[in-house]
Amino acid sequence: MKLSDLKPIPGSKKSRKRVGRGTGSGLGTTAGYGNKGQRSTSGGTKEKSFEGGQLPLTRRIPKRGFKNPFRKEYAIINIADLEVFKGMEKVGIEDILKAGLFKKLKDGIKLLSMGDIDFPIKISVHKASQKAIEKIEAKGGAVEVIA
Repeated sequence: MKLSDLKPIPGSKKSRKRVGRGTGSGLGTTAGYGNKGQRSTSGGTKEKSFEGGQLPLTRRIPKRGFKNPFRKEYAIINIADLEVFKGMEKVGIEDILKAGLFKKLKDGIKLLSMGDIDFPIKISVHKASQKAIEKIEAKGGAVEVIA
């Protein structure tokens, strides 16, 4: 057996469909799209959700609740996370971002009271819970709320 004798198994190699190359080819004139109907014309496709004129599923299902378009979503930081800033007097928003305590700033930073702190710190945030402010002030620190 030589390399030149090798041939693919009969039927394994199929020639591609050559569409619109004359009536004798069997796929001429209409190019396999049939004679009439929506799919046979150009631009004759509808979106996946189209249901033949029936009221679409997205419009049939009842809508519930309310979504406030003006809602603000804050990036949350806990008092326990402030351990990173031990030894620093004042911590600003830039310092918090550099520390990588969250991925995205969103509408601002909110300080929550989860955890404990054992050193005084002055911190600037957009919002803070009352309990978080009390915990920091009890250790001799301060919380500045930026508007």
